[in-house]
Order: sequence, then C-alpha cells, then structure tokens
Amino acid sequence: MAVLKVKFTKTKRDKLAQILWILNWVSVVSGIILFSLGLFLKIEIKKRNEVMAKGDINSVPNMLISVGVIACIINFLGGKICYDCSDANKFSRWKLVMLPYIVCTFCFTFCILVGALMCYTMKNELEESLYLGLRDAIKFYKDTDIPGRCFLKKTVDLLQIGFHCCGNNGFRDWFEIQWVSARYLNMASKEVQDRLKSNVDGKFLVDGVPFSCCNPSSPRPCIQYQLTNNSAHYNYDFLTEELNIWVKGCREALLDYYTTIMRSIGIATLLIWLFELSVLIGVRYLQTAMKNVLLLGDLEGESDGWLLENSFVETAKYNISIIKNLGKANQISTVSGMNDPNINVQNTDCGKNNVTTKSLPAAR
Repeated sequence: MAVLKVKFTKTKRDKLAQILWILNWVSVVSGIILFSLGLFLKIEIKKRNEVMAKGDINSVPNMLISVGVIACIINFLGGKICYDCSDANKFSRWKLVMLPYIVCTFCFTFCILVGALMCYTMKNELEESLYLGLRDAIKFYKDTDIPGRCFLKKTVDLLQIGFHCCGNNGFRDWFEIQWVSARYLNMASKEVQDRLKSNVDGKFLVDGVPFSCCNPSSPRPCIQYQLTNNSAHYNYDFLTEELNIWVKGCREALLDYYTTIMRSIGIATLLIWLFELSVLIGVRYLQTAMKNVLLLGDLEGESDGWLLENSFVETAKYNISIIKNLGKANQISTVSGMNDPNINVQNTDCGKNNVTTKSLPAAR
C-alpha cells in the first residue's frame, strides 16, 4: 500500500510543477546563505587562529561551505526539471533522471541536517582548542623579539581588551608564568635576583597582570601589580574588594562568543533543512504523479502521487535485499553442489582429431 497517496488532476500537477520551480530558485538562495554562513564562521575562526590549537574546528565551516555550493547546483537543476514537468512531453526527457535526482537530493538534505547538528556538537573541540592555544599564547607573551612569536603580545592584549577578559581561565594564570621579557628586567636589582632564585625554573614570577587586563570602567586607577598584597595599596583588600581588572578568563569569553554564533548558524541551517525537505517531498509527489500519467496513457486525466510505493517496512526490506544481493554478486559459492559455471569446464581439444560434425539430412 502506497504511503501518503494523493490524487492529482492535470491542473494540480501543473500548479505543483510551477510552485516547485519557484521554490527551487528560492532554494538556490538558501544555498548561497549556507555558503555565506560557513564562510563567515571560517573567517571568524581565522581571526583568532593565533590563540587556537590546530584541530578539527574547521570541519563545521567547511561542511557548510560544501553543502551551500552543492545546494546551488542541485536546486538549479531541480528548477529546470520542475519547469519541464508542466509538460508531459518534456517530462519524458527527465523520466529516468528524476529518481536518481531525488535520491541524491535526499542525501544532500541529510548533509544539511548533519551540518546543523555539528554546530551544536562543536563546543567541546572548540573549548579544547582555545585552552591549548591560549596557554601557548600566554606562555610566549614575553617573546617580543623572537621571530614567529613577536606578534603574540599584541594579539593577547587586543584579545583581552576586546573581549573584557584576562588570562586563560582567569587573571591568576599570569601569576604562574614569566610574562615580562628579560630584556626589561634589571638583573642588578636584588629584588629581581631574589625572585629568579626563589623559583626552581629561574623565572621572574609576580602577582601582577598586563595592562590589557585593566577594566577602564573601574572608578579607581588600575591595580595590576601586587594584586594579592593589601599593604602595597591604600584602602585595598584583595579578598573583599572587587578587583578593577577583568575577572573572566579569555577561554570562557571566546567560547561564549563562538557558541552564540554557532547556535544562530545552527538554527538558520535547521530552517533551511526543513525548507529543503519540503521541496524534496513536493518533487517526489510530482515525479510519481507524472510517472503514473505516462503509464495510464491519458495525459489529461487524473493520477496518483505518493512518497513511497509500498509501506516503510516493505520498502526497507526491499532495499536491504538489494544490498545483500549486491554483496553476494561477487562471491563464489563453496557449497557442495553449487559449483561456479566457470570452473571444471571441459577443455576443447583443438588438435587434428577435432573434426566438426555436420548434421545429417533428415530421412525422407
């Protein structure tokens, strides 16, 4: 029994073909939107590439870009097919192409759904990439005179100012590394020597942060050095007073930023998927209705259209049997009594004794 069978008249078939022709051109625009969203996300990731570790974070934008290009091609072809389907004579040219086209469009529509879901599952990979990338960027913050790293100080400072953040997980990350370059340290100073000797790795560690961690909205001047020393500042209590530096870590700030972008892109992609799915269903109805018209031979009469010719269970069993038979097609049976016809074939003697036997005339 056919699934969701609908009866179409000649007028309904023509109207369906015209509507699908318009919707396919709208789908071309949706493909351009998908391409643009993927390109936008790729550019946004590229902007902070210096503070991200290499990984699979570009898989989502690459997926959206690829799907967008394919959408433009498939829907352009679909528009041409639907336009010709308004005429039964022209439909005969696309008769053998329609079903493969629908199958390819179904696979492509599934890829759109996968791209939308990837926007929501990318958070863990992005968080790990930001954690490793920011850790290395902060570690090499002081290397302003080393090729390949000299740009990291500017990158981190602009990042902390722009996203109102400090450090990787928080401002205390700066306490654990030497972020002041050795060229700016007075090695003759006893305080500097004591700090270098007090650390096992010989690093100059201070309870301070770079200037880019300062919050300009704070009413008092920025306290960026000796943050944990209450006696070093007037009317200051480290434990009770709200610090006038950014408290949020840059990993959290960037993760929130990209999560918002990907959530918006995911919603837009899901809407496009629903639209593409509705167009695909319409094309399937048009294909089955036009096919049945040609089988009936009455181009002006009514015809049935459906999504599946048989039930879901029967269709699934039929497709599984086809796949199984394809798998068995190249196998050689080893069961007793089931010999390959190409094996144990008697050899033909091509010698002199091989004489072609002529048929004797029938006795009269």
